[in-house]
Amino acid sequence: MTGGVHSQPEIQIQVHSRKGGNSVYPVEPATTTTASSGGPAFYREIKHFKKWFPWLIPSFVIVNVVTFLVTMYVNNCPHNSVSCYAGFLGRFSFQPFSENPLLGPSSTTLEKMGALDVNKVVREHQGWRLITCMWLHGGVFHLLANMLSLLVIGIRLEREFGFVRIGVLYIIAGLGGSLFSALFIKSNISVGASGALFGLLGSMLSELIINWTIYANKIAVLVTLVVIIIINLAVGLLPHVDNFAHIGGFVSGFLLGFVFLIRPQFGWVSQRYASRAYSTSAKPKFKMYQMVLWVVSLILLIIGFTSGLVMLFRGVDLNDHCSWCHYMSCLPTSRWSCNTEPVSCMSEQTSNQLTLTCSNSNKTRTYSLSNPSTSKIQGLCTQLCR
Repeated sequence: MTGGVHSQPEIQIQVHSRKGGNSVYPVEPATTTTASSGGPAFYREIKHFKKWFPWLIPSFVIVNVVTFLVTMYVNNCPHNSVSCYAGFLGRFSFQPFSENPLLGPSSTTLEKMGALDVNKVVREHQGWRLITCMWLHGGVFHLLANMLSLLVIGIRLEREFGFVRIGVLYIIAGLGGSLFSALFIKSNISVGASGALFGLLGSMLSELIINWTIYANKIAVLVTLVVIIIINLAVGLLPHVDNFAHIGGFVSGFLLGFVFLIRPQFGWVSQRYASRAYSTSAKPKFKMYQMVLWVVSLILLIIGFTSGLVMLFRGVDLNDHCSWCHYMSCLPTSRWSCNTEPVSCMSEQTSNQLTLTCSNSNKTRTYSLSNPSTSKIQGLCTQLCR
């Protein structure tokens, strides 16, 4: 260089694309070189976005599994039902397939353990069911599907954003799913972590949008994510699946992602690690579109949860205001029906015989039982009517 003026090194940004997500690191020169030296420039990597050790999501999986085992212990099928599947498991055996094809407990047991029952939430002020239902599952198949999805999605997010943000997002999204479900489903109970899982899925989409500038191959990632979301929501159109919880959880997680998963822009990161001698003009930490999305999402979340809770505890049924909304949870076809009315039976006890008549189908069956418990009668009624 002439005149004793040294060249000004530039701060560069490298994007490392890896399976499971992109990591972005600003880099600055470890040594300065002159043009005449012709020597190579060596760059030192500055890890701005910390990688977290994922422990909370695996803990959630353990809690769900333990809760399911406790539920099966409380269920005690041999004591409360005439027949059980996998009887060699003793009190951990499953209800008959005709009653629960997911290999799990009875609806009575799930309700006892904290399933979402709108009547109990509104009339008996058991609002805690909006949270407890997230940790219950209808059966082994239900549990396995949700826990595998939670590990795949949740661990990646916790590693990138930490246990605090992902843990809070998971709980609030699950609450949003339960709340939306309770505004539509009034006659049946609901259980499962699906609402919270869809919340994590929705947060992945909003995280991609709000941090758009830091991703490589962003269009491909966006298309893949949207296809996955559409497929999962489409599965919710099958009968006996609470798609309202999926939709509520997804929307909640989508908005929460804008609030919790926002990341600084490249210019601010580069400026933070650059030497003062090389800094030019100060750059804001976040871009304007990021701040707009953050504010709008926070406002929508506050309005949505506040209005939803008010409507729920006032006993509002959104089906009365939306005649087609029930199709979002189940789409009837020639192969299946979406009739999910609760079953009920007329019972008559004579000597050692119990006669049940299903009120829905008028089917009648007699059982050789003396003084059966209420839970056993309810289980037999469910089998008879289905």
